[in-house]
Amino acid sequence: MTFTLPDLIVLIVIAAVCGAVGKALGGGGRGGLITSIALGFIGALFGPWIARQLNLAEPFVLRLSGQSFPILWSIIGAAIFVALLHFVSRRRWSLA
Repeated sequence: MTFTLPDLIVLIVIAAVCGAVGKALGGGGRGGLITSIALGFIGALFGPWIARQLNLAEPFVLRLSGQSFPILWSIIGAAIFVALLHFVSRRRWSLA
């Protein structure tokens, strides 16, 4: 897998946008650009995995240098990941 510098920059910007939207939907308020980028990439791994488990299609996919980036599932995956983090962190602190 090879990316040119412009491809990599576009991919990082798209991951940041997907992560920011997912963070907002999942109830996250903390973190900045790096957090949004990380959430976008985590969502890109987690979201399509959920879609495959449920036999769902990928309706909005960006193809970049022969590789695909699932926009919708990245947002959904990031939102679910953030919601799970909030659930686990709140539960852990409430038990103490």
